[in-house]
Amino acid sequence: MLMGMIENIYETMNIRVQETAFELHLRKIYPTRNILSFRETETISGQMGLDVQKKTDGSVNIIGEVATDPVAAWMIQAAQVASKFTLFTHHAKTFPNLVMSLRNSLLKTGMFNNEKTAEEQVVGVLNFNIHLVKDFRGRRYIERVTECIPVEDKNEYTFDHRKEKTLEGKIDKFMDNATQYFTKVTNKELYKYVNIMEYVDGTYVITNKISDYNLREMRANMDDTDAEDFNRFIEKHWGKEALKATMLYDEEEVKSQSKATANSELIKKRGRKPRVNN
Repeated sequence: MLMGMIENIYETMNIRVQETAFELHLRKIYPTRNILSFRETETISGQMGLDVQKKTDGSVNIIGEVATDPVAAWMIQAAQVASKFTLFTHHAKTFPNLVMSLRNSLLKTGMFNNEKTAEEQVVGVLNFNIHLVKDFRGRRYIERVTECIPVEDKNEYTFDHRKEKTLEGKIDKFMDNATQYFTKVTNKELYKYVNIMEYVDGTYVITNKISDYNLREMRANMDDTDAEDFNRFIEKHWGKEALKATMLYDEEEVKSQSKATANSELIKKRGRKPRVNN
């Protein structure tokens, strides 16, 4: 499936591939595409190859199969910098198992010492998981498409103790904040996951809506024709309100950017005029 997905990536996007062994052979399948493949050797480590790859102006990073702990660390690095998005394969059975496996790999490589911090890094780069299944008849199909939604850490502490007149009331308010703090520390929820599409009784069914953030990011990276088709898709499955919500956000973002540009031009006008040498 990873080989077939390349056909749907815009040809203007440069593709960079990092593998422990050459398996994809994308340059042979797509000879007209800008594809550069790397693999580690006895003298050049995979990390060194990844460092060079970051400097080659790639738009899409592909990390073959994440089967070892160091490769998982490569994937996190590639997804965080130097590309628009990253593709990789993994053999986790469920989405929580995928997050747990990648988190444990980061801990084993020594990149992080804290489980929560490592898990935050993993959740921050996982957007969608396409889970394939091969049944006993030998059929291979997509069982589900899952979206990962990071949970924002909100400040829910209060200063109501200042309004209390008695010592008992102040202590009660303090204990409420203390309970909130220890709940965040000991049982912090870092992400939620929902199935966007599922394979049910021989057909694919849209089960949940994609988050507004990912809808906006997806549309921002499409050309005009695909963006129009995507808008029709959103309206068909999730209604006009979902489409309107994402469009309103885009308009507000454009207004804020134009306002920032106008302010910068105003600052330039207030500055000293450049000196002209005769």
